[in-house]
Amino acid sequence: MNQKLAIQFPNSISLTIKREDLLHPVVSGNKFRKLKYNLLQAKAENKKTLLTFGGAFSNHIAAVAFAAQEQGFQSIGIIRGDELSDKIESNPTLQFAQECGMQFEFVSREAYRLKNEAAFLADLQSKFGDFFLIPEGGTNLLAIKGCQEILTQQDSEFDYVCCAVGTGGTISGIINSALSHQKVLGFPALKGDFLQDEIRIFVQNQNWELITDYHFGGYGKVNENLIHFINRFYIENQIPLDPVYTGKMVFGVMDLIQKDYFPAHSNILLIHTGGLQGIYGMNERLKNKQLPTIAIDV
Repeated sequence: MNQKLAIQFPNSISLTIKREDLLHPVVSGNKFRKLKYNLLQAKAENKKTLLTFGGAFSNHIAAVAFAAQEQGFQSIGIIRGDELSDKIESNPTLQFAQECGMQFEFVSREAYRLKNEAAFLADLQSKFGDFFLIPEGGTNLLAIKGCQEILTQQDSEFDYVCCAVGTGGTISGIINSALSHQKVLGFPALKGDFLQDEIRIFVQNQNWELITDYHFGGYGKVNENLIHFINRFYIENQIPLDPVYTGKMVFGVMDLIQKDYFPAHSNILLIHTGGLQGIYGMNERLKNKQLPTIAIDV
């Protein structure tokens, strides 16, 4: 569902949000898109178990756990940080995934970096038996195929398409399906420029750019300015934003509008990629730091 913002922007700029967060009550946004064809492939291969990777507050871990339960799979999550093994009950994401039946394997951060190594995967195969592997963040060719379905013919009116970037899968699908007159802007949630190369693996079009100024210090990092922006945006538009991905992207687009980045009369589409379950875990961290919390009931 596309929702046009009623805000009056300078230079007659128009802003619309595609509410991918409303696709599914749990497996929402880009996670729904990424898992769609992976789950179909797992069934075609007669796999009984899904295995994937993620951090303590991973949207992907929560989505895979629920989707596995819903579709009749067993699920295994390889979780970054062996210190988390006795903290499940204090972590909303891990607790939810466990309630969905996900089995956890907590590994050190050093071991987690080996997640794409053949020897590491062989060890997991020996321990857990046959499984269907879904990479961290869900990004693979099947995920790209799903994300190519985010844009539809109705979106041809837009000049710019903006989305948050994590592992690069969502924006790759959008780039592949964008029309020649459209420019795709990605707003990475992580520091660094390495994502350029990751995205080029999956795309051939050149109609895209990464805007790297709005990560707020890196993945999972926030400040009071971002929190106040998310809360104010919700009050004004009744659209919840997550603080790790979409909140930063929307903040960035609003800031670029004020800086005259976009030509006059630009028609801009923002992709809401979901991730709202992460608000609960983020608020726990903010409370511990005695910072304002995200006042959104999702």
